[in-house]
Amino acid sequence: MTLAMLCSIIFFTRIVDVSLGTFVTILTIKDKKIIATILGFIDVIIWFVIVKEALSTNIKSIWLAISYAGGYAIGTFVGTYLSNILINGKISIQVILNAKENQVNQIRDNGFAVSQIECTGKDNSKKEMLFIEADKKHLKSLKRIINEIDNKAFMVINETKYVENGFFK
Repeated sequence: MTLAMLCSIIFFTRIVDVSLGTFVTILTIKDKKIIATILGFIDVIIWFVIVKEALSTNIKSIWLAISYAGGYAIGTFVGTYLSNILINGKISIQVILNAKENQVNQIRDNGFAVSQIECTGKDNSKKEMLFIEADKKHLKSLKRIINEIDNKAFMVINETKYVENGFFK
């Protein structure tokens, strides 16, 4: 086997391996035990085979290490990118904005459930605090709506592990 071929195999296999590992981590956090276990098993087999291949070759070259590291780096990017697309989740959004009449209705009219409370800002100004739970895939449109209402709105966005009851868009 030539150096170029071995480097290519190591590089592309590491992309697959690390992408799977990224999926396993995210699925584990989201409490998807069975699929995380299956993918973790496949991930370790791929990792073992490629490490064995990389370490048992008679070819000695820094390009093997560069291919291995490059595959890891690109695999991390690919795994994270695909996870964001393929693994949907819930997000929790807390918003503080300047109090105005009927501003929350614009969010509700777009299908989002909103809980609101009156609060006071640091300069004793009247503010509204909004609590919104939504599917992650709707975040971009929700942020656009909030910015139309108040382009200086303070937002805190977190992934939610578990939600029970309620209404979601």
